Amino acid sequence: MTPNTVSPAADPVVRPAKPDDAAEISRLRSAFVLSEPLDKEWLDRTRDHLAGRLGPAGDARAYVVDAPTGGLAACALGLIHPVLPAPRYPQGLAARIHIVATDPAYRRRGFARAAVAALLDHLARDGVTLFELHASKEAAPLYGEFGFATEPALMRMTRLSPTPGEGRS
Repeated sequence: MTPNTVSPAADPVVRPAKPDDAAEISRLRSAFVLSEPLDKEWLDRTRDHLAGRLGPAGDARAYVVDAPTGGLAACALGLIHPVLPAPRYPQGLAARIHIVATDPAYRRRGFARAAVAALLDHLARDGVTLFELHASKEAAPLYGEFGFATEPALMRMTRLSPTPGEGRS
């Protein structure tokens, strides 16, 4: 049976990601989230970095759905970070939903929804009360179902430091 003929499961089997899942999570991110795929060097760096963060003492939480043909069909990854405590953030913890991705061969089966639901539940048990993410126009309705709201004040910037030997003008 090819991935395109896999029938939808009534309830997708979602499991917590392990450090060994880092390569597949990195692959899904590269192929289906980033605007340009990563080359092998960056995939390897991402895998190694994420594997450490998925460990017991790490700040990453992820839930995945295994593909019947091997690898992952879908994933949802959140990164926990501290914020100053306040009445709405009593534990001083926030999480950025960093990756939600489904391989196109497995879309429209509820895999992303199930992975996100499991991730949000886990993060809430960890004391996270502030959740943030960047959503595509197509995915925004899904996140709205979970209670995410559009925040017009959100702004973003990437600022890279010059590489050694590179002068500033």
